[in-house]
Amino acid sequence: MSQAEEIIRIAAKGDGVTASGRFAWGAAPGDLLRADGTLEWGPHHVAPVCRHFGQCGGCQLQQLDEQTLADFVEARVSNASTAHELGAEQIAAPHLSPPGSRRRASLRAESSQGRVVIGYREARSHRLVELAECPVLRPELVAVLGPLRKLLITLGQGQSKGKSKGKHAHAKMTADIELTLCDQGVDLGIKGLSAESLALTEAMLDFARDHGLARLTLDSGYGPDTVWEPEPVTITLSGVAVPFPPGSFLQATEDGEAALVAAAKEWLAGCGTVADLFSGLGTFAFALAGPDTKVLAAEAARDAHLACKTAAGVSGKPVHALHRDLFRNPLLAEELNRFAAVLLDPPRAGAREQVERIADSSVARVVYISCNPSSWARDAALLVDAGFALKELRPVGQFRWSTHVELASLFVR
Repeated sequence: MSQAEEIIRIAAKGDGVTASGRFAWGAAPGDLLRADGTLEWGPHHVAPVCRHFGQCGGCQLQQLDEQTLADFVEARVSNASTAHELGAEQIAAPHLSPPGSRRRASLRAESSQGRVVIGYREARSHRLVELAECPVLRPELVAVLGPLRKLLITLGQGQSKGKSKGKHAHAKMTADIELTLCDQGVDLGIKGLSAESLALTEAMLDFARDHGLARLTLDSGYGPDTVWEPEPVTITLSGVAVPFPPGSFLQATEDGEAALVAAAKEWLAGCGTVADLFSGLGTFAFALAGPDTKVLAAEAARDAHLACKTAAGVSGKPVHALHRDLFRNPLLAEELNRFAAVLLDPPRAGAREQVERIADSSVARVVYISCNPSSWARDAALLVDAGFALKELRPVGQFRWSTHVELASLFVR
């Protein structure tokens, strides 16, 4: 029997790796991987805090102590930089969001034979884990899940009415659940069900009222319809109350957003004109705009664009909202030349077409926010090849105990 091998690092998908290339799920650096595949815990292995860990696919790294978790987040970013030879001059200590801080969640609900399960998928499976707890979510979101199961049973029964008995008598209910903590409370979106009777609508209204929801929307397949919204739902971004359309993108945690915004403000201080590309609701635009800085906020999603535009008008902030698809119609070099700096925060796929235009422009300073170190590194290589230097990287771990990592980066020509 071969000798036990030490786990020396954590791979990008969360598995522990030995020097010989053996992989082990749920391992920490310093653990010993025995020949039979079992682990002997080392000094950096801690007991997972959630009863669902190992079954639920939401977290992969609860076995790591705090320093090792921080090292993993930093390594994901620094390895992406090194692999593309970007020559980062400085890599800051990573920011980790604490437990119980995530303010949005996308869950799945399914029922069969009158029982409802709400949760995340099991690891490497389509089966759902019924969440009895979730230590990463804000408590306000977790508190809604138990009562929501009862509401979904009622709605699911409503879907079955009118169908013939027999194979349709116990039709399986499925729905997608979106939870976001906004200024007014919990914003709940249910997709995949309908409420075609007065009784079902009243049940939803009673639920929203009894649990103090900020908003309840129902999407039967044609977009979200608002069932309950006693006052307009907003999210405050750098002191500006911005209308929050159902399903809009929002940074996962308030502290993670603050870390990314602080980097952008520090790096772009003194820039009189900034183009905020893929601006969303204006997370960075409203932080950067001020007496000495004007911001162009370009966004393709119409609801987010209109929300940003409305908030800019009400607040008086010097933010000009532009509705534009930057994948199909990126800002050209001659348009970018009007700006002292560019900030971009694209989706996971990156923004190759827009980055190519930035590389061709005379813009001297670029702040790139990314939720995918791999696509970021490919785009960053284009900037470095065009004469930019990667001055600083700041890793951010908003999705605690997961392999999902974000970053802020500064490029100076």
